[in-house]
Amino acid sequence: MSSEIVPSLTLTPIGVVHSAWRDKRSAPRQPAAARGALGSIELYDHSHFEHALADISEWSHLWVLFWFHLNTSWSPKVLPPRSTEKRGVFATRSPHRPNPLGLSVVRLLGVSGRVLQVSDLDMIDGTPVFDIKPYVPYTDVVGDAQSGWLPDAAPGDPGPRYAVQWSENALEQLAFLAARTELPLRALAEEVLTLGPAPHPYRRIRAFADHLRLSVKDFRLRFVVEGQLVQVLNISTGYRTSVLADPNATATAETSLSVHREFVARFGN
Repeated sequence: MSSEIVPSLTLTPIGVVHSAWRDKRSAPRQPAAARGALGSIELYDHSHFEHALADISEWSHLWVLFWFHLNTSWSPKVLPPRSTEKRGVFATRSPHRPNPLGLSVVRLLGVSGRVLQVSDLDMIDGTPVFDIKPYVPYTDVVGDAQSGWLPDAAPGDPGPRYAVQWSENALEQLAFLAARTELPLRALAEEVLTLGPAPHPYRRIRAFADHLRLSVKDFRLRFVVEGQLVQVLNISTGYRTSVLADPNATATAETSLSVHREFVARFGN
């Protein structure tokens, strides 16, 4: 068998993703964690792609092949969010690959010209798209597939699970933010907190004397852990008072500083 390296291949994106996710830290790590997240895939205005989309509306879900365009390096071994030890990158879904190709399933909501409206979108805004294929349940679902190194857990969401409970104050704060921003703060927080408070590169968690704090985008969530229960006590802004008081300051994430100022005026800091 020949082990010669084949010449480089050239791929040309057919379109681009438009989503609420602006960076790697905010994007869900699996489509299952992006349930309900809305966005679109816009195909480029050449090669008659609008004709290539004929009949696609008959499918409820689509496979999207894309490029992890914000990754600039890779590693033979990586530390996945649900592992306590490094794994071979080919035994993971890590974006840090020799060729950073990604594959996700999205729900198709509608088609208008060269634009597909989708949900359950876990791709970062601006992601280049290489191909789109229909998701075919009878052939794409493998009932007896094994979960490899992932520990046994509830079907569809493996890993050590913690229950997440929100205080009345935290729920009120979530509702306040949900009315003013598209950031799915609760979903992003629960994706991390259900894995527990253990230190990990993917979890922005700090320990204090009487509580722990999770950073999600530009918000901070104070919580405590009792057994397998994570209790979120309250939410606070991640911006200093001096920044919020500066009329010329700009936000570093999707949420505008005006939302943070309203939040602090309502709940304090």
